Amino acid sequence: MKTLQATFLLFVFVPLMKSAPPIQQESLHFYEHDTDVAMGSLIQQDYEMQSDDIRKEGTNVSLDTSLRLQGDDSERNVAPTKDTNLPTCLLCVCLSGSVYCEEIDIEAVPPLPKETAYLYARFNKIKRIAVSDFADIPTLRRIDFSGNRIEEIEDGAFSKLLLLEELSLAENRLLKLPVLPPKLTTFNANQNRIKSRGIKANAFKKLTNLAYLYLGHNALESVPLNLPESLRILHLQYNNITTITDDTFCKSNNTRYIRTHMDEIRMEGNPILLAKHVNAFSCLRTLPVGTYY
Repeated sequence: MKTLQATFLLFVFVPLMKSAPPIQQESLHFYEHDTDVAMGSLIQQDYEMQSDDIRKEGTNVSLDTSLRLQGDDSERNVAPTKDTNLPTCLLCVCLSGSVYCEEIDIEAVPPLPKETAYLYARFNKIKRIAVSDFADIPTLRRIDFSGNRIEEIEDGAFSKLLLLEELSLAENRLLKLPVLPPKLTTFNANQNRIKSRGIKANAFKKLTNLAYLYLGHNALESVPLNLPESLRILHLQYNNITTITDDTFCKSNNTRYIRTHMDEIRMEGNPILLAKHVNAFSCLRTLPVGTYY
């Protein structure tokens, strides 16, 4: 009987003794995890020391080091400044002089890298444009703010951008137009709330390169005055235009005058019968699109 009991005990305890190695492996794995944490702390301290040294020396931080420093809460809470283009280019996409800040819900124009030529900030929540937004970026050639909530543009915000050729403010909440830069070729302000009193009499007169002007779906009561000779396309559809004069497009004192560049004028959706103003189109090569009867 004692022999049977001894055999039974060996049968039960031997498997338990063989299971010991897995416990040692789990313990070893836990120790390695603690080592990784310790090493991570040392690396973190090393990066912080390196970043302090870099700032003291006044050198530029590399993109790779900067990305790793973003993990630090103290660095993440630092507000973007105009001294560096890194915050904007992490938020937006910066590529060969172009900055793409589309559909990211920004409420103001971000600080732009120097030598930015093209800015695309469509479909955001921008409400205001200040002079300081572009004061240090004279290299801009194209700006697109379509689909924002812009209500106010400070005087002179665009006027000093001497290289700017294309500007879109479509689908915003503007009541008046800003002063436009001199070399502009395309201006789009479709779908705003602009009335005729919000456009100065000479707003377009000096824009001798302007070829495309889009002012459709606004609240204009009349066609803007002093349109430049360079104009090719003019969109005024769906406004509140009720009258035009013989001098709106032509020159009443010169019957031989022809607008050689004008290819298209859209005026449909306005409460005006164009047939009542035949002399207003005598200098045009094609009649405006709109209601005649």
